Amino acid sequence: MAVQSINPQNSKLATLDPIWDRIRSEAEDIVHREPELASFIYSTVLHHNRLEDSVVHRVAERLDHAALSGDLIRQTFDEALRDEPDLGNAFRADLVAVFDRDPATTRFIDPLLYFKGFHAIQAHRLAHWLHKKGRKDFAWYLQSRSSAAFQTDINPAAKIGRGIFLDHATGFVVGETAVIEDDVSILHGVTLGGTGKENEDRHPKIRHGVLIGAGAKILGNIEVGHCARIAAGSVVVKPVPHNVTVAGVPAKIVGEAGCSEPSRTMNQMLNAIGL
Repeated sequence: MAVQSINPQNSKLATLDPIWDRIRSEAEDIVHREPELASFIYSTVLHHNRLEDSVVHRVAERLDHAALSGDLIRQTFDEALRDEPDLGNAFRADLVAVFDRDPATTRFIDPLLYFKGFHAIQAHRLAHWLHKKGRKDFAWYLQSRSSAAFQTDINPAAKIGRGIFLDHATGFVVGETAVIEDDVSILHGVTLGGTGKENEDRHPKIRHGVLIGAGAKILGNIEVGHCARIAAGSVVVKPVPHNVTVAGVPAKIVGEAGCSEPSRTMNQMLNAIGL
């Protein structure tokens, strides 16, 4: 996602990352307007040369604990980025998702600095990498620490795509065999859970472009089709076709999704389908 720079701020850089450039500009503006925050902004953003380093610093700082220091978490995240450089593009896609879909967000820097939903997803990306590498105790430690810090409970084995907007985040629960594809938007209090004690594939599969409203519960190894919309408070126990809206307890189809990509429009109102 880097493009050639015409007038780079740093002449040593051959390319300019437009998202990172925007964040640095926003950081400089904060320092100018809120000098009390200068130390925080410099250590989190302006001290770094890459977006990856800034995100890692902020997430590690929030996960710092006497049991395991933020420095060790940073070092492990750096190891993950060397092994899977594409993690950096996942950071960018998630930042763009928040900026595009959250009407309260007017700057790219906001989720990086302040939003625990963004931080929780990036912490999970590290835990998932560790889990894949067989370092399951470290992965479970991060899951536990993230749960305490961000009030989310995401199993390290769960597979989560990019372009994820986790709004508010509190109470978000994701089981071991769950899958969340790209460009999904999820509000607080959502559960992607199992239906019992079976030890096989037992959690939902959320396809791309889905919008899941606050407090919705999706249970079992069922598929929520691409660009579907799950109304707030619904309990979903059966597969959901693509491009429909489901609502209720238990959830039933109540109409079309209302648009081609509900995760991007974030329209949670059901009046468009006559309810």
